[in-house]
Amino acid sequence: MLTVALLFPFYSQERRWRAIQRWSVGVCRIVCLDVRVIGAPPSTGRPILAVANHVSWLDIQTIHSVWRARFVAKSEVRRWPVIGWLSARAGTLFIERRHRRHAASINRAIHEAFAAGDAVAVFPEGTTTEGNQLLRFHSSLLQPAVDEAALVIPIALRYLNENGEVDVTPSYVGDRSLLESVISVVSARRLHAHVHFLPPIDAAGRSRRELAELSHRAISQVLSLGT
Repeated sequence: MLTVALLFPFYSQERRWRAIQRWSVGVCRIVCLDVRVIGAPPSTGRPILAVANHVSWLDIQTIHSVWRARFVAKSEVRRWPVIGWLSARAGTLFIERRHRRHAASINRAIHEAFAAGDAVAVFPEGTTTEGNQLLRFHSSLLQPAVDEAALVIPIALRYLNENGEVDVTPSYVGDRSLLESVISVVSARRLHAHVHFLPPIDAAGRSRRELAELSHRAISQVLSLGT
C-alpha cells in the first residue's frame, strides 16, 4: 500500500508492471497456489484483448503472476476494502454492469489502454462460476477489439486438486462472502491453477458477437465444458 501510494506516481510503467507481477506471485505463494502456464502468453505489437472464464477473486492475481494486462472488473470490487483501492491504482477498469450506457465509457477506456500499449483482459461471462460450467459470453466489451482490429486471446482458467479434478475451493459464487472465500482458499493445503493461452483470433473483419462465440468455443473445448 505504501509503495502504491507513495512510489507509483514516480515509477515508470515497466516498473509498475514488475511490482504488480511480483505481488501477484507473492499472493499465489501465500495461498499455496501452483500456477502452470499452457501455451505461450501473447507478445505482439498489435492491440490485445484477452477474454477469460471467471471463477474467483484469485483469477486476476493468477493471470497477473504470468502475464501483464489491465483487467475490467465489476464496480463492486472498487468498493472492497484495501483490495479495491489497490486494484484501481494498479490500472483496473471498473464497470457498472447494471447500466448499459456505462459500457460505452469502459470501451473508451479500453481504447485508451490500447493506445498506451497495454493489453486488456475481460471476463465476458459477467459473473463467476464454480469452474464446472461456462456461461454465455456477453459481447459488448469486445467492441474495442473490432474497432482496433485487435487480436483476441482466449484464456482458459481452471483450478484443480491433487487428483487433477476441478477444485471449487477458490470459487466465489452465490451467497459466499469475500471473507468466506478467502478463508476457504487460505485453509486449503495446496491449490493448482492451469492457465491456457489459446491461439489468437484476429478481430479484423469480424463482429463482436462472432468474436464472443469463437472465444467461447475455444475455451469450452479446452476445458470440456458446456453452457
